[in-house]
Amino acid sequence: MRNKLLLLSAILMLCASCQHRKTTPKEETATGATYTNPLLENGAEPWAIFHEGKYYYTQGCEDRIQLWETDDISNLSNATIKEVWIPADPSNFQHLWAPEIHRIDNKWYIYFTADDGNMDNHQIYVIENESASPMEGQFVMKGRIPTDKNNNWAIHASTFEHNGQRYMIWCGWQKRRIDIETQCIYIATMENPWTLSSDRILISKPEYEWECQWVNPDGSKTAYPIHVNEAPQFIPSKNKDRLCIFYSASGSWTPYYCVGLLTADANADLLLPSSWKKSPNPVLQQEPDNQVYGPGGISFVPSPDGKEWYMLYHARKMPNDAPGASDSRSPRMQKIEWDKDGIPVLGIPDKDGVKYSLPSGTVHK
Repeated sequence: MRNKLLLLSAILMLCASCQHRKTTPKEETATGATYTNPLLENGAEPWAIFHEGKYYYTQGCEDRIQLWETDDISNLSNATIKEVWIPADPSNFQHLWAPEIHRIDNKWYIYFTADDGNMDNHQIYVIENESASPMEGQFVMKGRIPTDKNNNWAIHASTFEHNGQRYMIWCGWQKRRIDIETQCIYIATMENPWTLSSDRILISKPEYEWECQWVNPDGSKTAYPIHVNEAPQFIPSKNKDRLCIFYSASGSWTPYYCVGLLTADANADLLLPSSWKKSPNPVLQQEPDNQVYGPGGISFVPSPDGKEWYMLYHARKMPNDAPGASDSRSPRMQKIEWDKDGIPVLGIPDKDGVKYSLPSGTVHK
């Protein structure tokens, strides 16, 4: 989460967050090809989809949407990059946060958040591309997705299908902020990829201390309290009998930014708030011993052969950036495991430079 009081910082990070830079090349060891984190020097809100042998990766950028195409998700520094959307409409031409690309009904859709320059006016938009590859053809605006009758602030849209019904999950305000900001997780059914077909249903709001941190260790803070549940991401349990929504909590500008978990029975009514159970503790959080702070913005991708699953996330190497400094978050990737109930286990964020084996089925070049 970023807000209008951090506008100066957002502008200063523009160049850093949107530029593509080289990272340390993969190394060849006696045990085979490896990769290291971070995947890129800069970037937040990483997201990728695997389709017909290719990964399509994207991350937050203030004034455009870029796609990376690669057959090796660990090697983004050598991926093909294309700018697929540069907004021209004054109502949505700034602060393009958390883009996600989805393949739905043989078309490509990118969901993102944008505003008119005032971050209090953030809304969700979706663009469409009918080409076989999202790197070809052209994305066109399908429109804004209104999330409630009062057009409340809304960010971080994601979508999934379950039992033949498509859903959208996102982060939004219950009501317009006055002197405190509270961000909640909502769900609704969808009529099509750009239209909701039900009222929004609140399934999580900040309630634990670890979800309500907004003051940095050095005392820097926003002008008013901001309590955060945002960036929801869906993944089913390993045996498909449970549904999981991971989300980020507390201020993204703090080292306390972390990941929480909601679960529901696969046969439950997903629009019933009581169907969702919240873990009382974060499932991914800072690891000062490894110099990893504020991990969040999580998403999931399979290995090329589908035998393994990995989490993409962003984090910092320092507790918090100085006021006005460029955003130092960078995208990382680690393999996940599964517990006895088939729920993803995210583990502990490792320090930069740890060597990992390439995802199963990756062709090393």
